[in-house]
Amino acid sequence: MSKSRAVVLVSGGMDSCVTAAIANLQYELAFLHVNYGQRTEQRELKAFYALAKHYGVQQRLIADLTHLKSIGGSSLTDMHMEVTEANPEILFHSKKNDIPTSYVPFRNANILSTAVSWAEVIGAKHIFIGAVEEDSSGYPDCRKEFYDAFNTVIDLGTKPKTKILISTPVINLRKSEIVNRGIELNAPFELTWSCYTREDKACGVCDSCALRLHAFQVAGVEDPIPYLQRPQYT
Repeated sequence: MSKSRAVVLVSGGMDSCVTAAIANLQYELAFLHVNYGQRTEQRELKAFYALAKHYGVQQRLIADLTHLKSIGGSSLTDMHMEVTEANPEILFHSKKNDIPTSYVPFRNANILSTAVSWAEVIGAKHIFIGAVEEDSSGYPDCRKEFYDAFNTVIDLGTKPKTKILISTPVINLRKSEIVNRGIELNAPFELTWSCYTREDKACGVCDSCALRLHAFQVAGVEDPIPYLQRPQYT
């Protein structure tokens, strides 16, 4: 019996990698990657292609959403804004009330809209996204309520016979639990990239690097990608 199809949003990072590994257990995968003018666009794209090859994914879509760079408002897309270094005291030990400068305004809604359009055309019933709420930078478009609401938008805004559901399998996991889940599924972490600022060696000090390094440290596993520096985050 052939598997039903699912679109997986693959940024190239560890969360989307593990999400792809989970989706691969039940579905025929179609990979979607978005270039939105981010600083590490080329390195993320390299990771996307490597992951697509690893999972034998034939259906791939590279979407150009560079209008998000033109809109600006994020240190990931505006070269005049500095990507702030991680503050472990805030990142790991307190509620995150302030939205970090790396937040790209309403990015995930733009990405999901593209995914829904593609899914409707290719007959995919699920869209998988590696959003994390429990242990993350605190982006508002990574909350479960956002995806619940977007599922309603899909139902109202597509053809009556179209049934597409957004799946967020890691949204309630801590980052260290995502690492452990990836290890269980033999997810190729060595092919992934998470750094917000560099494409040769990960900086080790941006929010994304800090969250990733902390996750591997808590899991007791060595992160296989190269770093310029590897602080201990406790």
